[in-house]
Amino acid sequence: MAKKLIIGVAALAATALLAGCSGSAPADDGKVAGEITVLTNRTDIVDTVFKDYAAKFEKAYPGTTVKFEAIADYETDVSTRLSSGSYGDVLLIPNTVTKAQLPQFFEPLGTIDELGKTYRFVTEMAYEDNAYGVAVTGNAQGIVYNKNVWEAAGITELPTTPDDFLADLQLVKDKTDATPYYTNYNDGWPLSQWEGNRAATGDADASISLVESDAPWAKGEYHEITDGLLYDIVANGLSEDDPSTTDWESSKAGIGSGAISSMVLGSWALTQMQDAAVTAGGSADDIGYMAFPRAVDGQTYATIGGDYKNAVSLNSKNKATARAWIDWFAQESGFAGDQGGLSPVVDGPDPDTLTEFTASGVEYLELTPVPTDKATWENDIISESEIDLWGQIYRQKIVDVARGAADGDKASTFEALNTAWAEAKASVEG
Repeated sequence: MAKKLIIGVAALAATALLAGCSGSAPADDGKVAGEITVLTNRTDIVDTVFKDYAAKFEKAYPGTTVKFEAIADYETDVSTRLSSGSYGDVLLIPNTVTKAQLPQFFEPLGTIDELGKTYRFVTEMAYEDNAYGVAVTGNAQGIVYNKNVWEAAGITELPTTPDDFLADLQLVKDKTDATPYYTNYNDGWPLSQWEGNRAATGDADASISLVESDAPWAKGEYHEITDGLLYDIVANGLSEDDPSTTDWESSKAGIGSGAISSMVLGSWALTQMQDAAVTAGGSADDIGYMAFPRAVDGQTYATIGGDYKNAVSLNSKNKATARAWIDWFAQESGFAGDQGGLSPVVDGPDPDTLTEFTASGVEYLELTPVPTDKATWENDIISESEIDLWGQIYRQKIVDVARGAADGDKASTFEALNTAWAEAKASVEG
């Protein structure tokens, strides 16, 4: 899968160059009117909530019509469609698009400084001082847990170190019937959520440090801490018995009912887990959210960042209306708050779902973007090393080694990762 994804990104880069040679679509007349097509991954609410959004937008901008195209396998399908030139007027920027490719597919929405006066997270999809996307919502990163289970295990304080977390999971195992930690190994993508906690060590420059490091899995480095914790959870028998049978949808019901104790997930998952708790006969208040257990001098940190970014297609023939939709969606729709996310608008309100989280004293950190001259290095090193930091393959291997389903141990696994990363970095540096 990792190989397939990496090849897909390379192919996308090649087709992007071809697309760039063909020139952009004709400019529209600049009026907010007419029809636009919006691509979305929200197949679950496209015929309900999104229809209401469209009606409100069309009322605010008479003469406009918003059509949606919901796509279940969004990343794969839209990444493929980018090379065809047919990808709607507004779309979520696929994760396969590198920053250097942004100008080849999307309209610039303004400079980073200009857009940053209104919106947060604008550097995440920016290239050469231009910003290309506005986040649909923002996320904090941490760990979702069932408070009833932790209380039944006799845990009265949230963990602040990996060892504390392991000890708490052991209490859950010893004193309750719950699965202490659920990896979601089989679906795979939830394992990528571990990558989102980069600022947990209090280092806002973690992404810069990563591309400059020859050994991200050395003792005390972010990946050694987080991947080491994942390894130890599995090696100590604190995860599900058979990772190959895990299922994302049923895991929501599991944590809602208390059959599962905890999962590393972004705050975007909170409303879904709260709904699952209510469906299981409990309360939304049964679901808690804690900072990743790696306090520095007593201070815990949570990485915050944007979710998918809405962008205007370079090929849109109605860019004015497409841009109006993006601004309205971020500022007026209420989508971020409804989903329990951070507002993409500067000084926007925090959601109620994170009230306890912020009251715990956790400090939010937004990662410093990698400088332009090294902006593609992380993608380049990932492609060269085939260590899919934002994918699932390499962490599935960590789980396999930890449970004895693959050769090696933690030390040999991390040594191999360091070697592959260093060799790829040297190749990228040239």
